Amino acid sequence: MSPSKKIITLVTILVSFFLFSCGVSSTELEVGGEDGWVVPNSNKTHGYMFNQWASHNRFKVGDTIRFKYKKDSVLVVSEDEYKECKATKPQLYSNNQDTVFKLDRPGLFYFISGVSGHCEKGQKMIIKVMETESSPDSPPPSSSSFSSLPASTHKKSSALKTAVQFTSSGFVVLIVSVLVWH
Repeated sequence: MSPSKKIITLVTILVSFFLFSCGVSSTELEVGGEDGWVVPNSNKTHGYMFNQWASHNRFKVGDTIRFKYKKDSVLVVSEDEYKECKATKPQLYSNNQDTVFKLDRPGLFYFISGVSGHCEKGQKMIIKVMETESSPDSPPPSSSSFSSLPASTHKKSSALKTAVQFTSSGFVVLIVSVLVWH
């Protein structure tokens, strides 16, 4: 390989690393830490356990939260449904034991358990998603979504934090640099 090709390859690799580091980042947090999405078992935490957990974390648009549970469910509801612990028309419902929810807009999200009596015992949570600085050409947020992932695809952690950094232009630069290198 000629010296000029080596320099071009090195510059391309450095540019791709820069683009990856400037990419969009998001965080995934495991709701409730190691305990997961469970019915609070203490009168001290009754009604506050998950809101206390949420208040210790900072959420931004693009972050995801993972609900791990057994023989339960998680619902995204309105503020009134949250207060009443009764969902007549939940925005989303999942009961697959490992639910990932993407926080796709700023504002408040309300979650409750769908199992009778669990919400009243404190298995409910409000998450506030912070406004993010966006560029004028940023696309509008998409609709919220749950996704199902097999239990084996997640790591065991009290607050699973995964930085995801990716830009399409950085990916293209990386592929070009690999092709030039060979």
